[in-house]
Amino acid sequence: MTYDRLVCANCAAPVSEGRCPVCRANRERLQQENHFAGLNPVTLIALLAVLIAAVALLAHQTA
Repeated sequence: MTYDRLVCANCAAPVSEGRCPVCRANRERLQQENHFAGLNPVTLIALLAVLIAAVALLAHQTA
C-alpha cells in the first residue's frame, strides 16, 4: 500500500502531506521500510510487464 492514501488519526489529513509530527514520523518510517512506496500501481504493473517480456525473450533466445 502506498502512504499517499493513508489518513492520519491524529490530524485527519493525508499522511503524505505531513501536517503534524505524527504524519511526518509515519511518512519517514514508511519510506524507509518500503522502497517502492512512491511508485503508483500502474508503474509497478508496467515494470512487471517489462520484466516478464525480458525473461520471455531471453528464454526464447536460449532455446
